[in-house]
Amino acid sequence: MTKRRQSFNLDNLLTESGDSGPGPRACAQAGCELAGEFRAPKSHANVREYIWFCLEHVRAYNSSWNYYAGMSEDEIETDRHGTTFWHRPTWPLNGKRPGQGIRDVFGFFQSDADAATAAAARASTAGMDAETVDALSTMKLSPPLTADAIKRRYKELVKQHHPDANGGDKLAEERLKAINQAYATLIQSVGP
Repeated sequence: MTKRRQSFNLDNLLTESGDSGPGPRACAQAGCELAGEFRAPKSHANVREYIWFCLEHVRAYNSSWNYYAGMSEDEIETDRHGTTFWHRPTWPLNGKRPGQGIRDVFGFFQSDADAATAAAARASTAGMDAETVDALSTMKLSPPLTADAIKRRYKELVKQHHPDANGGDKLAEERLKAINQAYATLIQSVGP
């Protein structure tokens, strides 16, 4: 059996919904005898509490209402910043948050210290064949290498990039294939 959603009247979102008791509400404007059919927020702190007005007075109230009235400049800036991000926290793009961040394949967001480290790694790999240099880069290792260091790093990377640990992610699977190939290359280069 299919459940039907209850329908609701969109006009009730702007006008009186009928839950105020017997008879229509009176306009909150002093001296006005019209029915208060339209609601307006009381203040920025209580936007879900309403004052009820007739059409003419709700228009006047809304045109003069200032959400930021009574707030300091710092409070206004904090509210505007929070509204920009829907009052949700933001995280840096440097990958500090697990599973998030940018994959910086081309090194666009690399710091000067990271660039210097990369230059030193390139200098230390001079004289090695391209396959070994790529394997070192894949496993994020630098010479001199030992079999134990290669195995230790391989275990770390397998735990991190295994598809089962990443919900079956295809990118993780491809990365693991590259890690396996790099491991085989480096173990052969080090020898027994």
